[in-house]
Amino acid sequence: MVRILTYNVHRWLGTDRKISPSRIAEVIASCEPDIVALQEVRVGKIDAGAADQAAIVAKDLGMELHFQPTIRILGEQYGIAILTRHESRTVQSGRLPTLSPGPAFEKRSALWVCVETGGHRLQVINAHLSLRSGERLAQAGALVGIEWMGHPDCADPAVLLGDFNAPPQSRSYRLMAGHLRDAQVASPKSEPKPTFHTRAPVLRLDHIFVTPSIKVLDAAPVRTPLTRVASDHFPLMANLRLIAPHARSSAKAGGKGATREGASKRA
Repeated sequence: MVRILTYNVHRWLGTDRKISPSRIAEVIASCEPDIVALQEVRVGKIDAGAADQAAIVAKDLGMELHFQPTIRILGEQYGIAILTRHESRTVQSGRLPTLSPGPAFEKRSALWVCVETGGHRLQVINAHLSLRSGERLAQAGALVGIEWMGHPDCADPAVLLGDFNAPPQSRSYRLMAGHLRDAQVASPKSEPKPTFHTRAPVLRLDHIFVTPSIKVLDAAPVRTPLTRVASDHFPLMANLRLIAPHARSSAKAGGKGATREGASKRA
């Protein structure tokens, strides 16, 4: 079994207006995940002489950190990240389509990491999509297209997850759900539940989508007194069983020689 979590950490800022990376680390640790996808990650130092915030969280959790910046401002960076306790490598990171005619303040991006777990090679793609519906639809189309989930190297089993700012009735959600299975919908143990806002959860904006060979054991937001204050989003957790053997992924990718790692885009 693989336990995976997606969590918009709101720049470590809780609903009590306190910035606390350690509190986010406590939330994640309590879930005991194998893989974590984070959005709105603040990288930098809160105080002079302090350690990097994202590095603190990764170290506290005993996980490897993969990071893709989406905003750079005043010496700090904000972006998306994937943490895992398993052997892993960044396959690709880069920007998603924008409809803005000029430079965008936040460069919406995706991060693709390959994780070796339980004899399987699991492809994990984390993204945080636009608040603008047309732009979000273009970004969703890119994610299920040939550059990301549709790429030959992104073989089943694979997971697409993150804060998509896309409720189930939206066009962008329907596009992704038409290619992949929504883990909350596929869960045999509970009905889908909202992930935003923690003070009054009414919107299901955060999603975990999976490919056909992955069996969803359960999936639901993590609602505790701590998660209600640590961020404005609830973390969404899924327990998954990977059925496709490692050899199946290797066979599909066989004969290619070069890996996507050499084509990774680093900001």
